[in-house]
Amino acid sequence: MISQERIKEILESYGGEITIGTIASHSALQILHGARQEGFDTLLITTKDREKLYRNFNVANFTLFVENFKDILSSEVQDELIERNCVLIPHGSFVEYIGPKNILDKLEVPCFGNRLVLEWESDRRKEREWLTSSGLKMPREVKPDEIDGPVIVKFFGAKGGRDFFLASSEEEYWDKIRGREKEPHVIQEYVVGTRFYLHYFYSPLNDEIEFTGSDIRYESNVDGLTRIPDWEKYFSPTYVVTGNIPVILRESLLPEVFEMGERVVKKSKELFYPGMIGPFCLETVCTDGLEFYVFEISARIVAGTSLYVWGSPYTWVKYNEPMSTGRRIALEIKRGLETNRESELIW
Repeated sequence: MISQERIKEILESYGGEITIGTIASHSALQILHGARQEGFDTLLITTKDREKLYRNFNVANFTLFVENFKDILSSEVQDELIERNCVLIPHGSFVEYIGPKNILDKLEVPCFGNRLVLEWESDRRKEREWLTSSGLKMPREVKPDEIDGPVIVKFFGAKGGRDFFLASSEEEYWDKIRGREKEPHVIQEYVVGTRFYLHYFYSPLNDEIEFTGSDIRYESNVDGLTRIPDWEKYFSPTYVVTGNIPVILRESLLPEVFEMGERVVKKSKELFYPGMIGPFCLETVCTDGLEFYVFEISARIVAGTSLYVWGSPYTWVKYNEPMSTGRRIALEIKRGLETNRESELIW
């Protein structure tokens, strides 16, 4: 594993001058736009086929071309990023394309956040330990022969909603998982309710949790099936995320929302010190009894925050100015530099 001391040494060589960078996918537009709002130079790592899109939005001061995003692990690319004083902002595609283990063991370029969280986010067993030991309710896990109603089967990793399926019997489970039985996965009871993807930001500098917004995911093909009578006869639902929809929670639910975020951060400091840093998302279902069940955590910026490039209703109330999650990341780094505490935020 790349040591925190090694990253601190590289960060000190920057002399307080930082360029914020990320790879061309997921929430890159928001991240780079927010960095510019706080006065940082920005760097986009992209393949040739994606460059035109980001050029149209003019969010990057510098562009670094790679053949494949895993090329970021090469010594040549890393040397150039370090030469440009780059701090990388991980997002979902960043983690998926490069791989959690590669980020931990091979990436020497400083990154915003605590790399140790990747071990807990990407392993469903560790993730469950983290959430349940935080006192959060999670759907019950079952074995194949214990399936007695609707369940959701999830494979490890973040793949935009592609890697899970529903089943309602042991027979259906074995039929749908055929060929992938040996891949790491979990089986959870399917909790019925409304879905909320809850966006948070934890500031180690202020020791404060911020609730920055929420969304629901628009998924294909399942969200297009409800208009078709008796669709179950003709289609098998899939859950590929194609977009995000803003949603506001009833205000009486917000105390529980804050408490869940605070518990997760507190436990993270015990499990992988210094714990959670910056943005994260609790993926939840709220039942008709107004109980939250957490089925996953994304320990980084999530795509749903891009709904709020000009700020969410909650960040407007708190800051009284536009504050996206991308800008909030940049603001935290800026405050860290101003107080000589940037090494507490970057690894």
